[in-house]
Amino acid sequence: MNKPIRVILADDHALVLEGLRSLLGPEEDIVVIATATDGERLLAAVARFAPDVVVADIQMPFMDGVAGLEQMRRRFPQTRILVLTAYSDAETIRAVLGCGADGLLFKTDPPEQTIRAIRQVAEGQMVFPAAARRWLFPAAPPAQETVLSSREEEVLTAVAEGLTNAEVAERLHISENTVKFHLQNIYQRLGVTNRTEASRWYLQEYKS
Repeated sequence: MNKPIRVILADDHALVLEGLRSLLGPEEDIVVIATATDGERLLAAVARFAPDVVVADIQMPFMDGVAGLEQMRRRFPQTRILVLTAYSDAETIRAVLGCGADGLLFKTDPPEQTIRAIRQVAEGQMVFPAAARRWLFPAAPPAQETVLSSREEEVLTAVAEGLTNAEVAERLHISENTVKFHLQNIYQRLGVTNRTEASRWYLQEYKS
């Protein structure tokens, strides 16, 4: 059996923390190793326990929202960050995207969506609502001869060459998070589920 996903929960409302604990308790592949009610305690807990995933509100005492999450990203790059917030406005979405979080959930989302999102970010996937894509990737005129945008073609070309996400980001001068977002869009457009299938599609369609 694979090791369970080690999670730290952070929210300044005890009721939310208890609800999340109860939600995740029955899941055999997820274990809550600590909780925090403010930014300072959260950073200390992450430093001590090195969790796989942090599920945190973006606004808590002793944590300057985005700045706090950016600090966590810099200090603990291996820990996935899943933001759980009550705010679904454009400003919040852009802020969460900007701080390098791996995912965004709203507190109004169904509980099972939170469980699924934790598993997804633990596997390296990006989990954002559809509205977030509008801010990352403004709509482009549809192309008639290809299903991919020029940037998506660049990402897919690099992936087909065997480059890692970090190497693709360096080549194209974009962040790894943006590479992941492009890849998810590519998978959806092509009807594939991983980089191997996408690379095969590229070699068949572009190199045949």
